[in-house]
Amino acid sequence: MTSRIETSISAQLDRMERARVVRADAPRMRDTHVTLSHGSGGKASHTLIESLILPAFSNPLLDGVADAAVLASGAGGRIAMTTDSYVVSPLFFPGGDIGKLAIHGTINDLAVAGARPIALAVGLILEEGLDIALLRRVIESMAAAAAAAGVPIVTGDTKVVHRGKADQLFVNTTGVGVVDDRVRLSVDSVQAGDVVLVSGYVGDHGMAVMLAREALELEADIESDSAPLHTLVAELLRAAPATRVIKDPTRGGVGTTLNEIAHRARVAIALDEERVPVRVATRGACEILGLDPLHIANEGKLVAIVPPAEAQAALAALRAHQLGADAAIVGEVLSEPVGMVLLRTGIGGSRVLDMLVGDPLPRIC
Repeated sequence: MTSRIETSISAQLDRMERARVVRADAPRMRDTHVTLSHGSGGKASHTLIESLILPAFSNPLLDGVADAAVLASGAGGRIAMTTDSYVVSPLFFPGGDIGKLAIHGTINDLAVAGARPIALAVGLILEEGLDIALLRRVIESMAAAAAAAGVPIVTGDTKVVHRGKADQLFVNTTGVGVVDDRVRLSVDSVQAGDVVLVSGYVGDHGMAVMLAREALELEADIESDSAPLHTLVAELLRAAPATRVIKDPTRGGVGTTLNEIAHRARVAIALDEERVPVRVATRGACEILGLDPLHIANEGKLVAIVPPAEAQAALAALRAHQLGADAAIVGEVLSEPVGMVLLRTGIGGSRVLDMLVGDPLPRIC
């Protein structure tokens, strides 16, 4: 017998299919081989997903390319589901490790969909020859991160591959959460006049991983910002229930995340460069390496777009939480030029802030 949840999801898909608009502006895949840029979260990743992956798996729940799919449960509520894989190098870095990162990253994908995380699944791909003491450290870190966040690991899987085939350890995590019926987050709801906020300093995670990987001799004390955001999101939604959309700007950073929103919502976004919080050490390291902090990955920050009437309440709620103490209003939504993000500079000019091109920081999550 078909379950209530299967029937409900099927009906939800049918309704969404009838309202579906086929996009004619999807990019074309011109590359003949996969490169590291296809995993950057930037333009190459966007092209890979939009031109190859989405057409193959297309359905209305997937086509929105959200951080998590929100499904009608058939029992009067909604559930959210997400999955992610972690291939970060090195496995340990200032402020975190691959295990902690995997737990936090999956919790955050649920959180920015408006969900309360309730369970996690973990898959481990282990390379032959992996030091058991190292594996124990990663597992203990995952267990501690899940316990601290109050989200249990309830199932999983382990596979071992030949030496040299997995760079020690890869992790996959899947998460399930529940979504309050009052929460209605959607990129499609973003409109001109809305206000853009970030929850704190940007770019720390990507720079921490890069400095650890390359052993660069820079006098910069930078740690990953890896943290679970579900309690922060809950406070934000309590203070600003009409919040349009929330995103965690991981690969590709804040710049790429805002470009994705502008593209899908068919709006423009103006960002004030001087309002974006960036640590002095992170900015300095980026300047030395020729990188833009707005294109550097974060693992414990969110971007939120809220209606102007709720902007101050949203800002206050973020700043009242320890993970949002340095939150700031950083920009606004405009009606045009459609699909573009403009960066207002400190000298009074402006420039286009595009998606990340290439991959200066491969394998940062």
